[in-house]
Amino acid sequence: MTRINTNVPSLFARANLERTNKELELRLQRLSTGLRLNRGADDPAGLIISERIRSDLRGIEQGIKNSNRASSVIATTEGALTEVNELLNSIKALVVEAANTGAMSSEQIKANQLQIDSAIDSITRISNTATFGGLKLLNGELDYSLSGVATSAISRAQIFGASFLGDSAIQVDVAVATSAQTGALYVQGDLSVPVGELVSSTTLRIQGEGGVVDVSFVSGTSFADIVAGVNNLTSQTGVRAELINGNIASGMVFKSQEFGSEAFVSVQRVNGPPAAEDSWQTFAFHQNAAVPSTVPFPWGLIGTTLLEGKNDKGQDVQALINGRLATGDGLTISVNSPELSLELLLNEDLATDPTAATTTFYITGGGALFQLGPEVTAQQQVNIGVQSAAAALLGATLVDGSLQYLNSLKTGEVNSLRTSRIRRDFSIPSQILEQAIDEISLLRGRLGAFERNVLQPNVRSLQSATENLAASNSVIRDADFALETSMLTRAQVLASAGTTVLTLANQQAQQALQLLG
Repeated sequence: MTRINTNVPSLFARANLERTNKELELRLQRLSTGLRLNRGADDPAGLIISERIRSDLRGIEQGIKNSNRASSVIATTEGALTEVNELLNSIKALVVEAANTGAMSSEQIKANQLQIDSAIDSITRISNTATFGGLKLLNGELDYSLSGVATSAISRAQIFGASFLGDSAIQVDVAVATSAQTGALYVQGDLSVPVGELVSSTTLRIQGEGGVVDVSFVSGTSFADIVAGVNNLTSQTGVRAELINGNIASGMVFKSQEFGSEAFVSVQRVNGPPAAEDSWQTFAFHQNAAVPSTVPFPWGLIGTTLLEGKNDKGQDVQALINGRLATGDGLTISVNSPELSLELLLNEDLATDPTAATTTFYITGGGALFQLGPEVTAQQQVNIGVQSAAAALLGATLVDGSLQYLNSLKTGEVNSLRTSRIRRDFSIPSQILEQAIDEISLLRGRLGAFERNVLQPNVRSLQSATENLAASNSVIRDADFALETSMLTRAQVLASAGTTVLTLANQQAQQALQLLG
């Protein structure tokens, strides 16, 4: 049948031609942009995944930039610390030289003191001026702020890392579990007649961390005089002595100067009568065997808590920090975790008393936070504290129960060369310098370990993730030119054919005129 009002073949041809033209436009768009996904309609699910991957990629790329910038900050900081190390080493050489008083005139020592003063001032100046893009590096700006630290319990607190995510402050609870102890050897005083005196001449070999010395005492020497004689040699032996309860009848105790498992004391009798004779028994030694710190000299417990011995070691303090068992080293405790990393020097009263109440302080802010991953979470952040390198805060050394610092070596201070020469003892300045050198070296080591073991692996890991995510995103989003070219050719052929067919369909309606004659 032939109809002229509705040209059905033409409608079919036109509809197919429109679809072909849309296909042709789609292929031309993908080839011109190089993307398979240009609109959500192209692949809704693929678009969602692709945008998430693109978001991850942007975060990862920024994480790489952050890590590289952090490496630059550390390199700048370490460069300044290297100069501080050199200055400390030069000060040490000057102190060691000044200690050679037999070959140094007072004028030469004064000259050394001037050099020490200028070096200490330079250290403080470096601490105050080391910067990176306006960020102060060594003036304490990157150190943590503390609140509520009881100096009667904690002599010094150093915070190396703390995670504040979601918290304005971090509470730190410190509870001593096991007391710190010195090495200790006890001598009972009421075994001799007269009480508290030697009944025969005695030579004692006293040994500690400082060295070993033989010291002789004649018959009748009081325990008080023995204590004085031993203490005169403390700088050579590292061992000090004291009367128990200040009473010669109670006896005396020989102690290592330091606390901890590395501290020891050894007292042996070099000469004397056979052990069976009374004079030997009056000088029997007993080592400290888990004596409670609350009962410092429990002579009434001899035989149950004290054992005979000629040497004894100290004991490190053990404590819980926020419920975590901390590592003890003498009076120092430390803990290292992603949430909290710190080192505390406990006061002797707290460290030696496991029955003491828990002491609490707060970390209220500060520190340097490095965002190393694509997501702002605690797992992708690293917190690190950079302490001030100023001379007034460097080289903290416990001397007679108080902390002394590097600036105490300057002219007019308690540990200047002149003062040390007068008291004929340069050991304290030397200890402060050793502590300062250790502090700077450890800080450089921590920063170096952070760069080597955190930043560099982080960059490599993120770069690998970038490559893999970019490849995955390319599979979803990028156009396959081989496929799109072949599909374009097909669409072009179909468009040409469709145009021809539509022309034929329109011509078909004109055949009705032939029926009209």
